Amino acid sequence: MMVNPYRGEVKLVVDGRPHVLRLTLGALAELEQALAAGSLLELVERFETGRFSTRDLLALLTAGLRGGGWQGELPDLLAAEVEGGPIGAATIAARLLAVSFSIADERV
Repeated sequence: MMVNPYRGEVKLVVDGRPHVLRLTLGALAELEQALAAGSLLELVERFETGRFSTRDLLALLTAGLRGGGWQGELPDLLAAEVEGGPIGAATIAARLLAVSFSIADERV
């Protein structure tokens, strides 16, 4: 599976299957609501400063998966095996934010 970082995409392997994560506007709106964030900036700052919880991490991954076309919900992700465990999930979440909010020339 190929992902395109210039489109803000990263790959996450869930239950042995690769998935594309992408923070579309709809996914971001869903994420803001799920985390009761007052703004997009507040949401990004929460992750940049390391003040995020496991719940925040799961909500970010769920939003990214849904933005990439996944039809699941948060409970589906809760029951799944994420490649790399918690550290792998946090690394992918950080990469997702980086490619979603960086200028095209700076993308990873």
